[in-house]
Amino acid sequence: MECVVQGIIETQYVEALEILLQGLCGVNRERLRVHEICLKSGPNLGFVTSEVRLLCDLEQSEPAWTVKHVGGAMRGAGAEQISVLVRSMVESKASKNVLRLFYSLGYKLDHELLRVGFTFHFERAAQITVTVSSVNKMLKLHATDEAVPVTPGIQMVEVTAPATSENYNEVVASVSSFCEYLAPLLHLSKPGVSTGVVPTAAAAAASLMSDGGGTTL
Repeated sequence: MECVVQGIIETQYVEALEILLQGLCGVNRERLRVHEICLKSGPNLGFVTSEVRLLCDLEQSEPAWTVKHVGGAMRGAGAEQISVLVRSMVESKASKNVLRLFYSLGYKLDHELLRVGFTFHFERAAQITVTVSSVNKMLKLHATDEAVPVTPGIQMVEVTAPATSENYNEVVASVSSFCEYLAPLLHLSKPGVSTGVVPTAAAAAASLMSDGGGTTL
């Protein structure tokens, strides 16, 4: 399973966010360019629709494929009281023939996206990954070179951390604590909960650009 929160930030403040993350994490960013193909099962695979995402890392010298299935979120009173979404998630490396395989199984293309940006990976009581990216749509099938932004001027920020049924409380606490450091620039919440941009972003970005970073966690 994984713990996840998402938010949005105006592109003009992304450089300031990168400076903040560099200072907090103490590691260099990694470039991100991922072609995401979302497939849904056909009627021959059962009454309940199954969805899988095929992720192709275009930053590699030889494109690398990953299969990812995101399951249901944790439910109950406890889940409602926390600001982080805890959900089941399974992913695995795959060969370049993976798309052909799922088509042969009866899956159909639902949509595809190109995510371009950067990521930070670090450990802080949990293995946290921060992804900052523009989300782009393809005008033609699989035409990543012709992709255009879905929301010009806005980029998505996602914070994720792997968890288990035994330690998810600790991971949730770690992710929540980390998000507080980013609060002046953006608000992070459960996926699907729209919070918009924060009014303090401009002032926080100006401060970060002038002093050049923060304290490493």
